[in-house]
Amino acid sequence: MFQFIIRLLLIAACSVSAYFITLEYYDFPYSLIGLAVGFFVALLVIQIERSIRNVSLRVISGGVIGTIIGFFIAVLFVFGLRCIPGWEKQELIPWEYVYIILTLILGYLGLFLGSKKSREAGVYLAGARKKDSGESRDYRILDTSVIIDGRIADISDTGFIHGDLIVPRFVLDELQQIADSSDHMKRSRGRRGLDILNRMQKSEGIHIDIVDSDFPKIKGVDAKLIALAKKEEGKIITNDYNLNKVAELQGINILNVNELANALKPVVLPGETMVVKVIKEGKEQGQGVAYLDDGTMVIVDSGSNFIGKTVQVVVTSVLQTTAGRMIFSNMKESNAANK
Repeated sequence: MFQFIIRLLLIAACSVSAYFITLEYYDFPYSLIGLAVGFFVALLVIQIERSIRNVSLRVISGGVIGTIIGFFIAVLFVFGLRCIPGWEKQELIPWEYVYIILTLILGYLGLFLGSKKSREAGVYLAGARKKDSGESRDYRILDTSVIIDGRIADISDTGFIHGDLIVPRFVLDELQQIADSSDHMKRSRGRRGLDILNRMQKSEGIHIDIVDSDFPKIKGVDAKLIALAKKEEGKIITNDYNLNKVAELQGINILNVNELANALKPVVLPGETMVVKVIKEGKEQGQGVAYLDDGTMVIVDSGSNFIGKTVQVVVTSVLQTTAGRMIFSNMKESNAANK
């Protein structure tokens, strides 16, 4: 409501001011044109305010600094041209218009480049400061799969991950392509990934940097991620098994969310007793399959006759793989009496 009142006051002030300014130089009918111009200028200002409301302060500062630099370069360029012997006296050169055109062009380029490159410059400057101070750079790059997965947001909310996380522009473009896919499942996954990024940007202690670093000669998002990690000596956060293996072969540090989830699962030792519910038959004859609350698969020997029942089992061995953990067990003797 307060913003609405402020906007009404802005429209009224611009319209009335333009009306009286025009009325001072022209008669009544023409002053209505000034009233209309003031009205549309106020609407333009309100639209600009809405557009930049969600833009970060770093981007706005970068745009302002870039614009000022563009104006300064325009002044120097025109001054340099006029210092050329004989050029200043050339009456055919409209220096005022040359200055205006160069100011508009270089000011626009400064605004565009300053706003677009401000985030990337912030990342590089932060890394340079850490390097100069002797601190190691912690350049952590998110890939598409870990963003869509969503668990990285939950981990960030707990405070185990903090600071700056990097999302390259080509990863964001891939997310947008998935979100625009004609396939319903892919479209849902892409939109989920974009929602996860928005959620993480609003989390305290986490800053998402969108960097424009790209490698046009390299095809494939995974290959570009590896190239960026090599260039910046950073780590890739992923849950993609193939990317994990390829990156490790090239000496890239990987933070695998799946490995973290497996490491946090409860430790089960051979000989321990567990209570599980047999869900379905296993691949081998007589086997039953159950699952723990965290999704760990439990293979129960001689458990096919207990499908749908809750039984006690004795752990015989545990198999740990990069895809997850599997627990092998036997039926406890007391279950035979309850069959």
